Amino acid sequence: MAEFRPMRRHRQQLSREECERILGRCTSGVLALTGDGGYPYAVPLSYVYADGAIIFHSAVEGHKVEAIRSDSRCSFCVIEQDEIKPAEFTTYFRSVIAFGLIRILEGTDEKVQALRLLGSRYSPGDEHGLQHEIDKSLDHVLLLRLDVEHLSGKQAIELVRANGIGAL
Repeated sequence: MAEFRPMRRHRQQLSREECERILGRCTSGVLALTGDGGYPYAVPLSYVYADGAIIFHSAVEGHKVEAIRSDSRCSFCVIEQDEIKPAEFTTYFRSVIAFGLIRILEGTDEKVQALRLLGSRYSPGDEHGLQHEIDKSLDHVLLLRLDVEHLSGKQAIELVRANGIGAL
C-alpha cells in the first residue's frame, strides 16, 4: 500500500467516519486518472459508496477505460459543500478525496451486484425496472470498483469553529 502524506492543516481534517458519511450522501464526484501522455485525466461521474469501495458504471471503451487499463491508481473527489461567503472573501467547503486502485469488474455476479447497488441508489424501490435495466444492459456496460486505500476529508476552518465536526 502506498504512503499518503499527512494533511498540513490537520485542524480542518475530517475523521474517516465523517468522510464515509459524505461519500454515502453525495451522488457525484470527479475521478482522476493518468491519461494520455501522462497528463491527468479527470472525469465527473455518478457513483455509489458501499463496503469501503466506490462503484461506477461506464461505456465499454473510451479514454477513461484505456487510462484504467494502463494505470489502476486513481483518486476520486467529492464536494459536499461549497458555500460562497463574499463578505468574508472565502467559501465554506467540505470535501473528500478517496485514493486507491480501480478495477474493471469481470464476473457476472460482481457486475449484477454493482448494478443493483447503483440502481438502488438512483432508482430506489423500483425492483422490476431495475431488473429490466440489468437484463438489458449487462452485456453492454462496464462496471468499475475503486477499492479505497486512503480517505482525506477537509472543511473550512469556519465550519470547524462553528460546529467542531471533523477535527481529529
